[in-house]
Amino acid sequence: MGGKQMEGDNQRRRALARRAREEGRAPSEAGVTLGSSKQPEHTEHSHRGGPPPAGSHKPVPHKPAEGTPPQPTPPWPKWHPQEVGMASTNPGWIRYRDLISEVGRRADLDFDHARLAAEATTTVLARALKEDDRRQFLDAVPTELHDDYAINVPYAPLDLNGFLIQIGTIVHRERDQARYQAQAVLSTMDEQDHELIESLDLPDYLHNLMAPPPVGGGLVAGPTEQPAPLTDDEVREALSSLPLWSGDRRALIREIVLPPENLDRVLRRLARLREEVGRGPHIGRERPDTASLVVRTTSVGAVTRSDVELARRVDAAVLEAGAGMAAG
Repeated sequence: MGGKQMEGDNQRRRALARRAREEGRAPSEAGVTLGSSKQPEHTEHSHRGGPPPAGSHKPVPHKPAEGTPPQPTPPWPKWHPQEVGMASTNPGWIRYRDLISEVGRRADLDFDHARLAAEATTTVLARALKEDDRRQFLDAVPTELHDDYAINVPYAPLDLNGFLIQIGTIVHRERDQARYQAQAVLSTMDEQDHELIESLDLPDYLHNLMAPPPVGGGLVAGPTEQPAPLTDDEVREALSSLPLWSGDRRALIREIVLPPENLDRVLRRLARLREEVGRGPHIGRERPDTASLVVRTTSVGAVTRSDVELARRVDAAVLEAGAGMAAG
């Protein structure tokens, strides 16, 4: 299918979806199905790949006939609930403009990066849902949020780690940053339309992402979007509430000394922590009865706010696995 033909098909599909909403129907009821960009063979790396490279075979741009007035560029956003009367009649509707603006504010992102984060999270969440919930979710969110990536793919995320890896692949960021952005998107969606989110059978591993991301130690302003390292004072304050940990701005460290069979059980529990929260400590076992745990954000080579939270989760997991045992 040629590029112009595909674009024409997309315009027709969007027009049908808009008409269905105006008539009070869901787009799926009007037979508006996923287009070619939603098929399994359409992968993330092809998104917005830009024009073909220049060369002798580069296609010549279409030149409109003389006297043809230029087509006006549609204003941003491409679709807004007010166009179909949803803004006033359905206050819980997830609103495109409001969503992107709030995600940008919560995650300290500019418009383009906030939009990409919203698209990525919407796409991967749809992949994680069962078919009926997926249809309900996609009918309730603006088309722009799921119009550029494959949704009905065979590799749905199986746990939080897979969920964040898929988002990170789309936004081209490390897992820690993908988690921060996803949390900003999901918490905003939950506030805009809590009834919708509550009605979905969300995977258990997503419930911790429904709260707004923490303020401070998150993302710094600017295009780098790196997690901000904690200051010396912030690290000292964090360690005051983590009596079993030591360290500095570079890393948090905890040593566990237990009989080998008990230590095995604790380390197995810590291995599952990565599946539950998307992160886990670096574990070194110097002797059969001794293990060293190190927590740091590798992408910035320092301790960030998310590392402090991870250390608390490690303490809880060790307590759960080793209840009644003495731990160092």
